[in-house]
Amino acid sequence: MEPVQWLAALVIAMAVVAVVRGVDVRIALFAAACVLAALANNLPLVLRSFFETFSNEKFVVPICSAMGFAYVLRRTECDRHLVQLLVKPLQHVRYLLVPGVVVIGFIVNVPVISQTSVAVCIGPVVVPLMRAAGFRAMTIAACLCLGASIGGELLNPGAPELLTVSAKTGVDSRTLSMTHLPPLLFPYAIITLLAFWLQTMWEERRHPTVVPVEVEAATALPSISLVKAAVPMVPLLLLFLTGPPLSLFPVPMHWLADNRESFGSRLIGAAMLFGVLVAAVVSPRKAKDCAKQFFEGAGYGFATIVSLIVTATCFADAMKACGLAKSLGTLIGHAPEMLTPLAAIVPGAFAFISGSGMASTKGLYEFFYDPAIAHGYDAPGVGGIVSIASAAGRTMSPVAAVVLMCGTLTGVKPFDIVKRVAGPLLIGLTATVILRMCGVV
Repeated sequence: MEPVQWLAALVIAMAVVAVVRGVDVRIALFAAACVLAALANNLPLVLRSFFETFSNEKFVVPICSAMGFAYVLRRTECDRHLVQLLVKPLQHVRYLLVPGVVVIGFIVNVPVISQTSVAVCIGPVVVPLMRAAGFRAMTIAACLCLGASIGGELLNPGAPELLTVSAKTGVDSRTLSMTHLPPLLFPYAIITLLAFWLQTMWEERRHPTVVPVEVEAATALPSISLVKAAVPMVPLLLLFLTGPPLSLFPVPMHWLADNRESFGSRLIGAAMLFGVLVAAVVSPRKAKDCAKQFFEGAGYGFATIVSLIVTATCFADAMKACGLAKSLGTLIGHAPEMLTPLAAIVPGAFAFISGSGMASTKGLYEFFYDPAIAHGYDAPGVGGIVSIASAAGRTMSPVAAVVLMCGTLTGVKPFDIVKRVAGPLLIGLTATVILRMCGVV
């Protein structure tokens, strides 16, 4: 590497240390981006990258509308009806609660793309249920964290990770979620879950069983409404029916945009808005609050998700300006078989440091796209590896919002949660990479 690239590596290391020492990840990444851009003699690059991403509707519209929809689901309790419906069959089968809670979190994470929101949604139901079944707080926290953050959002066409891959490859995000991600995501999730389940059974047998307690009555709904339980899935159903490959009810482009580039993201936003309308209709007593909740959720999404994507994009563009992406491409050029492992290791490490899988994918996928094209790799598939590795790194990060929330809900230290889930996640990710390199998935 050239001297500038060595200096850039030092700046990156300092940013990592800053994040570890508790500096807000946005500040650390943006400050590092400015220094890196200065080293490349291109400081305006950071400003351009900041404002372009800050106002990029490909990310702002889907993310903010999805978070607004999540807030409306919480206000109308449609999310709780879905969770109660999923949990009900598991109440009397103790050891099925471990995989069951993880699967429930995965399912709820599909329509609710925020992992923290998923934890908040399912926590009040599954935490007392698992306590009543005699599980320790550590096990409950790990189940909650793994389920909420294992990667269910990658099946949602509105997920920022898919939008990043779609923007670079030109493949529609709905096609990515239905065709390219499942063959990678399901083996990863299944292997991770099996490893976690075995680990949990062993850990529970090592320690005395907690005396079961009564389930708090406040956690249970008087009755489960199947109509309300179906509401979280309404936007997904619309997106799959109106877009490729099904296209059963195509939406005219002029309804939402003047060009194809904006249409995809606005269609996702429109599906979320329709979901808000349905939630209001099935919950008439709380309908008057739905608009306020939607915009509060949109604001939360901008503050917590879009802001990370903005700063991570600035950071990645600055790294690219310093020639680090070129160095990575050169390394892959000398050893093309390293593309898949590096597409897992580098984004996973970045997500571990930053606590954000979305920011990691947005910032680093471009580093692997050009080498993938140059060496004849499946670029959307490489995007899937990057996205899954980023999700794994986020779930193993003690600074990730979802880990902190799970710790708050269960009274367990975030670092202890991370230690519990890291092994199964690494096993699942490693197995997926090997399967990918062998051409199995």
